[in-house]
Amino acid sequence: MDIKDVLKITDHTFLKPEAAWADIMAVIDDAAVFSAASVCIPPSFVTRAAEYSGGRVKICTVIGFPNGYNTPEVKAFETENAVKNGADEIDAVIDIGMVKEGRCDDLLRELKLIRKACQGKVFKVIIETCLLTEDEKIRLCHIVTESGADFIKTSTGFSSGGATAEDVALLRANVGKNVKVKASGGIRTIEAAEKMIEAGASRIGASAIVAEAKKPAASRRE
Repeated sequence: MDIKDVLKITDHTFLKPEAAWADIMAVIDDAAVFSAASVCIPPSFVTRAAEYSGGRVKICTVIGFPNGYNTPEVKAFETENAVKNGADEIDAVIDIGMVKEGRCDDLLRELKLIRKACQGKVFKVIIETCLLTEDEKIRLCHIVTESGADFIKTSTGFSSGGATAEDVALLRANVGKNVKVKASGGIRTIEAAEKMIEAGASRIGASAIVAEAKKPAASRRE
């Protein structure tokens, strides 16, 4: 697979707690050069990022990140604020406790609140697959589909594990036809990204793929 094709569906990500404005500018510049799908950055930088990008690259941000246990109303406010500030895409973490308690109706309500607050922007639901059983993952595929979200996303990259090809394939097989899969967490090489795409991912979340692209072709880990 051509590296340019991988980059076109990659959200170039920088979500480190120590992120500073210089880091965000560099991420935007790199994403623009390599035609990445978006930059995924902390909410506090969205306003400046949208202005600095000037339409060169889409701005994605995270909601309820990374643990997901903000109340639904807080997540909805975060989303409204992010959209107002210039976010083009929203990646929101579910309340995993709701899943563990079997509170499917409450979780669906949360996702519908966020979907409405997105105001038509791309909405990705982070389910943190490493913390879930297979049955829970399948149940979430149905809930995310019913919520009207655009993507189901494997991971935050801040928990005990990231994306696996097996999870991507499971999600792809169980979500509705209008829901795509985003693989994120631990994807550090073009080869790893390709495996996720082959398994059914339509979007990749990664902080290292652009760095790989900058290397001479002969030195890439493929």
